[in-house]
Amino acid sequence: MSAEAGGWSASLALGFAADDGGATILSRRAHRGPFLVQRPFFPEGREVCHVYLLHPPGGLVGGDELRLELAVGAGARALVTTPAAGKAYRTLGPVARQSQRLAVEAGGTLEWLPQETIVYDGADLEIATEVDLAPGARFIGAETICFGLPARGAPFQRGSYRQSFALRRDGVPALVERARFDGGGEAQAAAWGLGGATVLTAIVASPAPGAAVLERLQADAGRLPAGDRAGATVVADGDLLVVRHLGTGAERARRFVHHTWGVLRAALFDRAPVAPRIWST
Repeated sequence: MSAEAGGWSASLALGFAADDGGATILSRRAHRGPFLVQRPFFPEGREVCHVYLLHPPGGLVGGDELRLELAVGAGARALVTTPAAGKAYRTLGPVARQSQRLAVEAGGTLEWLPQETIVYDGADLEIATEVDLAPGARFIGAETICFGLPARGAPFQRGSYRQSFALRRDGVPALVERARFDGGGEAQAAAWGLGGATVLTAIVASPAPGAAVLERLQADAGRLPAGDRAGATVVADGDLLVVRHLGTGAERARRFVHHTWGVLRAALFDRAPVAPRIWST
């Protein structure tokens, strides 16, 4: 149990390794509390291991804490997602925390594709993600946050969401970000913040794709439905692509993530997108 207001504390450690035949196996699986995986899946052959992170309670309340440690070994290929949207519920005071440390060794690839997280009105949530890439490792990651349930008349007017994200290549920081969004705060409506958007998505890929792919993603960003905005840029001396999307609906954001992931996967991994089966249920 968590020391904070008796919330649940749960942790999960996963490891992926490549065997002598080129297949990826789930080589380590250890959990404490309600955070686990049941089995790996191989919808595109044994080279890529798909895993679904399961949190049976279905959401976080004040005082809960989830911790993930994930390691992809040399030459292994893993795709990690979730079966449904994550949820952070209203709290009477205690903070809910979620942390994930992702490490990829040389020659390994990780696709980090959790479905969106919904921050309910009155929630207080912190999410921290750290990515460590060895030389020659490859990574595509996407995280989406939905603020409140405006379609149900429950906008994010109280509470707070804080996030931190750090990606390092060979120990050198390539991207370090921190952000805070308070319910009903100025950042929700201001042009320098969300500009009225209720859904925020960030997609990163390392190494960055070539100029033609960047131009395609920028062109795609210009053809979004009314009310959605996106942009793509390359940073860290050309090693990291950052794509951002602001919108008003989770379904639109999900389509944007799936499309962008497919483009990046073909460019960086030379593999056609094979969506996890759980996305269709």
